[in-house]
Amino acid sequence: MGATEPLKIRVIGDPVLRRKAKLIDKAGKRHQEVLSKMAQLMYDSSGVGLAAPQVGIDECLIVVDVGTGLYKLINPKIIKKQGSQTREEGCLSVPRTYLKIKRAKKISVQALDQEAKPVNIEAEDLLACALQHEIDHLNGKLIVDYANFLDRLKIKARRRSNGLSKPKKEPRKL
Repeated sequence: MGATEPLKIRVIGDPVLRRKAKLIDKAGKRHQEVLSKMAQLMYDSSGVGLAAPQVGIDECLIVVDVGTGLYKLINPKIIKKQGSQTREEGCLSVPRTYLKIKRAKKISVQALDQEAKPVNIEAEDLLACALQHEIDHLNGKLIVDYANFLDRLKIKARRRSNGLSKPKKEPRKL
């Protein structure tokens, strides 16, 4: 990604969303710029979180703001989970899809901040949910992966009718 290149949200069907993001060995100025651009795109898109794979970057970077302040994180890792909660979630990469997803109610996350300094975050409720959602993206996981079989079929049908995915070609008839 070039310094002046705008970021664009990738949508379901883009292979970058299914790849495992790479850990960052040495965070630098480029990562700070990417995190800032990601945060701006997240706000412009009315989201509460965004992961680098969602903008086509296969590195472990996320931004999250549930209304309590902006987190810009490098290499975030969940080290502890407690309890459970079920919330309806949407995703900027899966337009017009909302699913009830069960996640941990409280989590502890270790990461680096945008200055590459270690941070520990104790999160619960919506913040815990948002962090888990974005960390899922770093592992190639989307909210549709939590859906049951019937919901997955409905999502695929909706994507086709909205032109968000192309139906598979029919096999040649012999």
